[in-house]
Amino acid sequence: MTKTFQAAVVQEKAARFDIRALTLDEPRANEVVVRIHAVGVCHTDLSMQAQHMPVSFPAVFGHEGAGVVEAVGSAVTKVAPGDHVVLGFASCGSCRQCLRGLPSYCADYYGQNFGGARPDGTSALRSEGKSVAGHFFGQSSFGELSLAYERNVIKVPHDIPLELLGPLGCGVQTGAGAILRSLRVESGSSVVVFGTGAVGLSAVMAARVAGATQIIGVDLDASRRALALDLGATEVLDGATPDIVSQIQKLTNGGANYTIETTGQPQVLSNAVDSLMVTGICGAIGGSPTGTTAAINMNNLIFGRTIRGICEGDSVPELFIPELIELYRQGRFPLDRLIRTYPFNEINQACEDARSGRVVKPVLTFP
Repeated sequence: MTKTFQAAVVQEKAARFDIRALTLDEPRANEVVVRIHAVGVCHTDLSMQAQHMPVSFPAVFGHEGAGVVEAVGSAVTKVAPGDHVVLGFASCGSCRQCLRGLPSYCADYYGQNFGGARPDGTSALRSEGKSVAGHFFGQSSFGELSLAYERNVIKVPHDIPLELLGPLGCGVQTGAGAILRSLRVESGSSVVVFGTGAVGLSAVMAARVAGATQIIGVDLDASRRALALDLGATEVLDGATPDIVSQIQKLTNGGANYTIETTGQPQVLSNAVDSLMVTGICGAIGGSPTGTTAAINMNNLIFGRTIRGICEGDSVPELFIPELIELYRQGRFPLDRLIRTYPFNEINQACEDARSGRVVKPVLTFP
C-alpha cells in the first residue's frame, strides 16, 4: 500500500525546492521506511540542485536524514518500527571494496547514491502517477518519509536529539573520519584545515580528539575562524592572505604534517599541498563540479608528499557514527555548536543561508 507524504522537489536545474505531495511505495524485502524528524542541508544537495553532476529531474535530494523507523521489509532484521536511526550513504555490500570494509569506495558508488533510482532502475517516488528521481544516497530525506536500505540505516540511542544526529550521516563523519580514519592523525602532530564549514570544523574537533598539538583553521569568514578557535584550533588564518603558504610554513616550522582541503577550490588544494612538510599528507575532501582540475607543483610531490582523496571519511557508518555519538556524550565532540534548525517549510531559506555561509550546518526539522 502506497503512502502519501510531503517532500521538497527540484523540478529542473537550479530551480527552488517545491514542497508537494508524493506517494511512496511499500518497502521491498531489504528496504526500510523512516519517518524523518530532521535532515541536514549539505553542499552536495546544493550542487545537485545546480546540476554540477549529471542528475535527473524532477528529483528529491537530502542525505543527512535522521528519524524513526515506520516500516521494514520482510528480510530486514537490523532495525524494527520505533527504532531511532541515522541514514548514511548507500553501497552494494558485495564488491571488493565493500568486502574490504571500504563502502565509500563501492564499485557502484555513483549508481547507488546519485543514480536517482534503485539498482534495478525503478523509483519508489511518484507525483501524480509519474516517477520522480529519488533514492539519493539511498534515502532522499528531504521529505516526511524516506525509503532507505537495511544496509544504510544506523540504529542510534533514543536519548540524543535527532536534529543533532542527521549530519553525522555525511558532513560530520566525512570531516571527522578524514582525521581519525583516513589519515589516522598522530598525537603531537600539526594539522591545517582549509575551510571551516561543517566538514572542516568536524575535522578540527577530531584533530583535537586525536591529540594533534597544532591545529590551524583557514577560512575567509571571521566568525567561522572564531568558532574554529572555540572548537579546538590553536591558530586561525584568513584564507585571503596572499602569502598564506609561507605563513603556514612559518607557524609549523617548515610545513604541516597533515592538511585537509574541504572547499573544492583548485587554488586551495594547491596551497594545501604546498603547506606540507616533507612526507606530509594532504587529504582532499572538497567536492567540485565535474571536470575541475588543479595545478600542483610536481616537485613538491617528489619529496614524499602525498595527496589522498577522501570520500565519506573512509567510514563504516555503523561502526563510526556510534563512536562520534559517544564522543559527543563525553563533551569531546560538541557537534551541536555547528547546527541551526529550520522548519521544513523554510528549506529554501536554509539552503540560501548554507550557500552564503551565514550558517555552518542548517538542519530541517519536521513537526
